Amino acid sequence: MLKELMRYPIIQAPMAGGASNPELAASVSNAGGLGFLAAGYKTAEEMKDEIGQTRQLTEHPFGVNVFVPGNEAVEEYILSAYREKIKKEAESVGAEIGNADTDDDDWGNKITALKEAGVAVVSFTFGCPTEDVIRELQDAGSLIAVTVTNLQEAKRAVGAGADALCVQGFEAGGHRASFENRTEDDYGLLVLIRLIQGELNLPIIAAGGLMHGKDIAAVLKAGATAAQLGTAFLRCPESGASPVHKEALGNPRFTKTSITRAFSGRRARGLVNHFITEFDGVAPAAYPHVHHMTKHMRKAAGQKNIPELMALWAGQGYRLSRELPASELVELLVEELK
Repeated sequence: MLKELMRYPIIQAPMAGGASNPELAASVSNAGGLGFLAAGYKTAEEMKDEIGQTRQLTEHPFGVNVFVPGNEAVEEYILSAYREKIKKEAESVGAEIGNADTDDDDWGNKITALKEAGVAVVSFTFGCPTEDVIRELQDAGSLIAVTVTNLQEAKRAVGAGADALCVQGFEAGGHRASFENRTEDDYGLLVLIRLIQGELNLPIIAAGGLMHGKDIAAVLKAGATAAQLGTAFLRCPESGASPVHKEALGNPRFTKTSITRAFSGRRARGLVNHFITEFDGVAPAAYPHVHHMTKHMRKAAGQKNIPELMALWAGQGYRLSRELPASELVELLVEELK
């Protein structure tokens, strides 16, 4: 069923925070891949608007990714201590530290809207929905994929009725999709595919550091049904990533990536910059609290062209990213795959 949604086994990863948008998703779907919208950090109304925009730009299938809310309690003194540590960085770009809020990312309203929208694929990150939610979305015509980072999570997703597994290796840029925030059970993509495939029988979407057609060929040979690429699409003109972020991917100043909680309180891979270097070791496991604390600083830094205080999410293969229109990139990936 997953294969039938695209001409080529290429999926554009949902990248929350602005990079994934209707223009990028539609361009990838029109080119024969499967484009994705990222509903994370948006309201249900904003998500519905983007679904409508995408449907005006393509008649082909596309997907929507949703964050599953967590319920981990965080002590106030831990948040206050981190606030004091990072306050001067925010002040340096004329911003204030935001309130250490927690929220469910408009979960209930998004699920209701997705039942009405009936998009081709709904994928989930940071957890697995209940069987009831999955079944209701399937009844609305959506294929359900759950993003997993280990075998235990994969088994939970299968048990809940998922149609496919998005298997995320530790090479991936952006947030680790772990169900629990404190999970640090990291596997390389090829090893994780083998582990899951050895025990479970669901279509696998492989994600993590894939940048070239040869990378796609490798995960398909390993048993994946399709490959999901995020960082590879960041520098496309259709991408909503900020100009500062796009420029940083090709800037020799940035020499490596690392996984950090510094910007959001959840583990995520990005280009190592000043903020990560200074605060990675003291950042608490507190999501979305820390995300809300740093968001004004990150926005101001982007406006002032200061990448050292921005979350420059990127996979390990970021040096191989190419500045091409999305449709041309899909065509090039297909040629390399052959």
